[in-house]
Amino acid sequence: MNSARHSQVWDLDSILPPPESPEFGKIVDDYRARLTRLAEETDRLGPIGADPAANAAWTRLLPEYEGVESLAGDLGSFIGCHSAADAGNRAFRQVEAKLSALDPLRERIATSLEFALQSAAPAQLEAWIASNPWLQANRFFIEQRRKNASLRLPKPEETLAADLAVDGLHAWGRLFDRLSGDLRITVMEKGQLVEKSPSQVRFDSPERSIRENNFFAADKAWKTIADSCADSLNHLAGTRLTLYRRLGLKDHLDVPLHRNRLRRETLETMWRVVSERRKCLLPYLSGKAKLLGLDRLCWYDTQAPLPQAQEGGESPRISYDDGLEGVIRAFRAFSPELGDFAQLCDDKRWIEAENRAGKRQGAFCTGLPTKRESRVFMTFTNSFDNVSTLAHELGHAYHSWVLREQPLFLQDYPMNLAETASTFAEAVLAEDRLQHSRSKGEKLGILDHMCSDAVAYLMNIHARFVFEDRFHQERREGEVSTARLSELMLAAQKETYLDALDPAGWYPDFWVSKLHFYISGLPFYNFPYTFGFLLSTGLFALAPELGASFPQRYRDLLIATGCQETEAAVKSTFGYDLAAPDFWNRSLDVVERRVSQFLELV
Repeated sequence: MNSARHSQVWDLDSILPPPESPEFGKIVDDYRARLTRLAEETDRLGPIGADPAANAAWTRLLPEYEGVESLAGDLGSFIGCHSAADAGNRAFRQVEAKLSALDPLRERIATSLEFALQSAAPAQLEAWIASNPWLQANRFFIEQRRKNASLRLPKPEETLAADLAVDGLHAWGRLFDRLSGDLRITVMEKGQLVEKSPSQVRFDSPERSIRENNFFAADKAWKTIADSCADSLNHLAGTRLTLYRRLGLKDHLDVPLHRNRLRRETLETMWRVVSERRKCLLPYLSGKAKLLGLDRLCWYDTQAPLPQAQEGGESPRISYDDGLEGVIRAFRAFSPELGDFAQLCDDKRWIEAENRAGKRQGAFCTGLPTKRESRVFMTFTNSFDNVSTLAHELGHAYHSWVLREQPLFLQDYPMNLAETASTFAEAVLAEDRLQHSRSKGEKLGILDHMCSDAVAYLMNIHARFVFEDRFHQERREGEVSTARLSELMLAAQKETYLDALDPAGWYPDFWVSKLHFYISGLPFYNFPYTFGFLLSTGLFALAPELGASFPQRYRDLLIATGCQETEAAVKSTFGYDLAAPDFWNRSLDVVERRVSQFLELV
C-alpha cells in the first residue's frame, strides 16, 4: 500500500513564525506588553456594582481581555505542538517556560475580574450585563467567573500563589514531561537491541512473547525515574491540598467537579452504576483469555489482537492511509459535516501522526482560537487502537470546529463534555467498522475492540480514580513513598478489575508512566473519560430512535457545552437527568449487549 496518499506530518508554519525566529520573539514581546498593561489596569479597577466609572472600565477592558486570551491560546498551542513533536528540543522548552512565566499575569486579570464580580449585588450585576451587547452575549462566562471567586484566596495571596506556581506546581508537571520525553526503552527487534521512545513501544502485538518483553522492558525503564515521578506527584498533590485547605473546601474533589461543571451527586451516581454492573465484563475477559490460549489475562494481554480475527481477514496492523480513510468514511456516513471536517483536517495538514523517535508520548488535540483551527497529535504505529485514537482526537477537533463562531469565552467547555465528543467519534467509527465487517473473525475483532474499550473506561480509568482519591487522602498526612504509591495502584486495579487478571499480571507501577496524573493545570484528569464514554454510548444508542434529527441535536449539545452546566446541557438537548441512574444504566445496557455479541461469536 502506498503510504504517501496522506501526509502524517502537520503544518505548523502557517500558524506563526518559527519559535526560534526574531518575528516570533516580537509577537511574544508584544503579547507580554499587552498582558502586562491589562493586568495593571485591572489591578486598579474597583468592583462591579454602584460605581459607574468602574462598570464602564470593565465593559471596555473585557473585549480586550478576550483578544489577549485568544493570542495566549494560539501561542500556547503553537509551542506545545512544536515541543510534543520534538520533545528533546531545549529551545522549545525554553519558549514554553517563557510563556509559562507570563501565566501569572493572566491569573492576575482573572483574579481581578472574579473579585470584582463577587462583590456585586445580583441586581447590580444584572443591570451591568444588560447595559452592553458584548456582556449580554457572554452572560454565562460572567456567571461562571463569579462562581470561580468562591475558589479564590484573598487577592494578594491569590496573586502570590499564581507567581509561585510557575516554579512550583507547573514546574513539577514540566519535570515529568522532560523525564518522560528523555526516557528510552530498550527492546529486542529483529534480533537486535534498539532504543525507542515510550510512544513507540507496542503492547498490542499478536505474539505474546513480544507483548511480555515490551511490557517488562518498559516497566524497567520507567522504574529508573520512579522516585523522581513520585516527587512530582507528591508535590503536585501537596500544593493543591494546601490551597484547598486554605479555601476551606470539603475535599480534593470540589475543584475538579467545579471545573467539569458537574454536581457531586452526578459523579457518585455514575460510579455507583459502574460498580454495580461492570461484572458484565468478566465473561468477556474470560472469553478473550480462552481465545488467546490462556487461563487468565495479564495486564499486557488486554490489548492483544485475537488470532481468530486475523484468520477472518483482519490484520492486527493497518496503514495510516487506510485508517484515516476509514475514519472519514465512518464520519461521513453519520454526518456529512463531520466527514467533511475530517477530510478538511487531512487536506489542511492539521494532523501529526508520524512514527519517529523524539516525540512526546500520548495524543492530544489543541485549538488555535484566532486561526479557528485545531491540530491533532499522535504517533501512529499501525494498530486499530491507533485508528480509534485518531477518531478520538478528531472528535475533539470537530467539537472546537462547531464552536468556532461562538464568542471565545463560550468556546471553553469542561473536560468531561470534551471527552463526550471524542468518545462519541470513536463510537461512530466502531459501529461503522462493525457494519462493514466481512467475516465472523473480523466482526469478533471489532467487538473485542469495543469490549476492550469498555474495560478501559469502566475498570482501568476507575482504577486511576480510586488510586488518585486514596492517594490524596494519604497525602494530607505527608508525602507518600514510591513503594506505597505502587501498593495503592495495585489495590485499585484489583478492586476495579474484580480481581479478574492473572495474579502475576498486574501493573502496580502504572502510576509512574501515566501522563494524566502529572498535568498541573487539571486535577483528577481521568474520570471525565469514563463520563464521556458512558454519555456518548448512551447518546449514540438514541440515534436510531431520533433518526435524521440526531446529528443536529448532537451538534446542539456540543454548542451547549460552552454555555451551560453539564447537567443542563444534556437536559436541554436530549431530556435526560444525569443525577438519576436511568441514563447510565441505559449506557451499560449497550455494553452488556456488546459483550453478549462477543460471547456468541466465541
